[in-house]
Amino acid sequence: MAGKKLIILVAPTGNQKDREGSHVPVTPDEIAEESFRCYKAGAAVVHIHARDPKTRLASGDMKIFGESIRKIKEKSDILVQTTTSLGLKQDASGKWVWHSSEERMGLLAIEPSQDLLSCAMGSWEFIHPEGGQGNPTTQINGYEFMKTNISNMVKKNIPWEMEIADTGFLQNAKKLADDGAFDGKAKNFWLDYVMGFGGMPATPRQLIHMVEEGQRLFPQAPWETNATGRDQFRMNILGAAMGCDIVRVGFEDSVWLPDGRQAKNNYEQVDAMAELALKLGREIATPAEAWEMLGGSQRARAA
Repeated sequence: MAGKKLIILVAPTGNQKDREGSHVPVTPDEIAEESFRCYKAGAAVVHIHARDPKTRLASGDMKIFGESIRKIKEKSDILVQTTTSLGLKQDASGKWVWHSSEERMGLLAIEPSQDLLSCAMGSWEFIHPEGGQGNPTTQINGYEFMKTNISNMVKKNIPWEMEIADTGFLQNAKKLADDGAFDGKAKNFWLDYVMGFGGMPATPRQLIHMVEEGQRLFPQAPWETNATGRDQFRMNILGAAMGCDIVRVGFEDSVWLPDGRQAKNNYEQVDAMAELALKLGREIATPAEAWEMLGGSQRARAA
């Protein structure tokens, strides 16, 4: 796929605990600074979660999301994507639980607005191999939540990502399109193949199968490789060689570099991915190019 631009997406924070030996940005200032460094290294998209600056744990506070977005955009034109889940929170008993559907749909009203959105296309046993809060746990994405959330994203006219964590997620997406939640032939959504977080494994055979099935159901949709732990770069390299449109790196998923060393900062992973992509003949997309590739409109782009 020489000559086809490749989007590097970085997820610098996530809802995992701090990683010893790696700097996980937490406050809006830290997230904005790390996003800027990743942008300079070649990232066109930053995928953000909010953290409570005091506890350093995941937060559903929309003001923190908004402040992070504002500070990121003060430094560069990198595209900002928000999480689909808000991460985990502790209930009254101290148990780690996912935020409610109503809380999660509050992401649609953040000010300033994000550039890109996402929605997981089904429920699964979420198991991060490198640990974290409430790990393992069941992430619930019921049909009515998906239908309502996606319909509202479409109304917002922002490019969005389908998180595909298992084979059945593609069939869920097809049913949602058939039921009118979104236009299955539109060019403003993409398929994100989430491997190694429970659900489907991070193996070449699995990725090849998913890509073939995704292209059968949504032939016009761009696609992304997204793997965890030490599989991150291995699967990204395979995806880039197969012609994927997006690869994802960042400490939400993994702290490792291609040579097995632990990265101290997210931008080291971006820099390593950019170098590998160029060796595969893949030029790195700018934020403006990524916006066009993902079907963004001039009217919808956040200021």
